[in-house]
Amino acid sequence: MSSRHLVDPALTLLADHPGFPFEQVEIAKLRAMMAEMAPARAAPPDDVAVSEATAAGRGGGPDVRLVITQPKQPGTGRPGILHVHGGGYVMGAPEMTGETDARYAQELDAVCVSVDYRLAPETPFPGPLEDCYAGLAWLFAHADELGVDKTRIVVSGESAGGGLAAALVLMARDHGEYPIAYQHLVFPMLDDRTVTHEDPSPFFGQFLWTPAANRFGWTSLLGQAPGGPDIPYLAAPARASDLSRLPPTFMACGALDLFLEEDIDYARRMMRAGVPVEMHIYPGAPHGFMLVPDADVSRQFGRDSMTALARAVRAPA
Repeated sequence: MSSRHLVDPALTLLADHPGFPFEQVEIAKLRAMMAEMAPARAAPPDDVAVSEATAAGRGGGPDVRLVITQPKQPGTGRPGILHVHGGGYVMGAPEMTGETDARYAQELDAVCVSVDYRLAPETPFPGPLEDCYAGLAWLFAHADELGVDKTRIVVSGESAGGGLAAALVLMARDHGEYPIAYQHLVFPMLDDRTVTHEDPSPFFGQFLWTPAANRFGWTSLLGQAPGGPDIPYLAAPARASDLSRLPPTFMACGALDLFLEEDIDYARRMMRAGVPVEMHIYPGAPHGFMLVPDADVSRQFGRDSMTALARAVRAPA
């Protein structure tokens, strides 16, 4: 059953995309395909500085490259945003978030740190999450020199980056080292059990990120078949039995996204655990719909996202 008739007419470019044929093409070529899909990387605005730093790896792991985007004008008491890029756990790079991070620096006066975490299948769980935690530790350790207010640090991510962001917030809560003020999850990839769902919707996941791609991504991250009984919740955050004591949360997902039901369920369970949650569902939108930035639905997401973040990082009176 096709869901093409449900796609927003402004997003037909995504419906026409062949997706990521993991079962047919080697991972290096798929990574190149994703890089080609990314918007052209323009030079940062004149009032924004981009630099790199290195965080010490955790538990004997390698050092982690970080990309820092911040206002050129010196300042103090700024919000900090740890940003985790997407790519199904198997693709992507921190430069993917560059345009968004520049906007955060300009409009929110924020310092953004994007993490170059190791990718699966070469590095399965917990390696990518450990890299993100290393980036978070670096941000807190260098907050004063960056002019960041440690009480206003946000963790944000899209797709697999959203899954890692959610896991990172759970990990930070459990370790009690780094208080997160807000989590910002955009169509997060949270639940390996979606791969083995006995009654999948015929309308979700037909475009861009498909069930076959999802199986490949989860299998690569977990190093085993998804859906089994022994998957740790820090690998698949939807498996966490305790969602209490998490920070206020923004979530967004397209109505045709493969992750819609797992995202709705995660939001519902957080709310039942007493977590303030704002969730938006965008009609006619498949996974990655913001790749068409001029579509009205993408613009609406941008407004909703920025409004929520501005409210979350507003300096105390």
